[in-house]
Amino acid sequence: MRAVLQCVLACVGLWCACAAAQAPVGSAMGVANVATDAANSGASVTSIVQATLPGVGAPVAAHTDAPMSPAVQARWDHIAAELRCLVCQNESLASSNAELALDLRRELRVLIERGQSDADIRSFLVSRYGDFVLYKPEVKPVTWLLWFGPFVLLLGALALALRLMRRTPAAPVPLTERERERARQLLES
Repeated sequence: MRAVLQCVLACVGLWCACAAAQAPVGSAMGVANVATDAANSGASVTSIVQATLPGVGAPVAAHTDAPMSPAVQARWDHIAAELRCLVCQNESLASSNAELALDLRRELRVLIERGQSDADIRSFLVSRYGDFVLYKPEVKPVTWLLWFGPFVLLLGALALALRLMRRTPAAPVPLTERERERARQLLES
């Protein structure tokens, strides 16, 4: 029962913290009182939230969205255009608005600012997310089907079409006397 209560309090505390962060300054008082009540109920809300939701409240390196230098921006544009959004799957990382794409763009910026080369960044992302993250995956045995499969299917379809076109049509089977009589009756009526 205590574990359920702690979980509920953690959820309430998390909700209050989110609501207080998003609410206007004057309207956050009621939310702050709920958060204070939850914190006074035994364990601290922060410890409950951190225990139930790892990573919440953990120290995060603050990253400002300061403008990038033209060289960093050019590299970022080039690399982000070559990467696929893993959520949208049909959009580049640069044009997607999915949360994962936003996180990957931030990660990409950090990697560029650390001075990693484009090849290092691509290999890091491929090792983490697989070849699917690249719009143009490398030609290697794992991706042969992707690169050469359409051509093999096209050649197979052409070979089948040529075979069907060159095949001599079967000679028509002559009608029996009974079938001729039936056809004549149908034509006359």
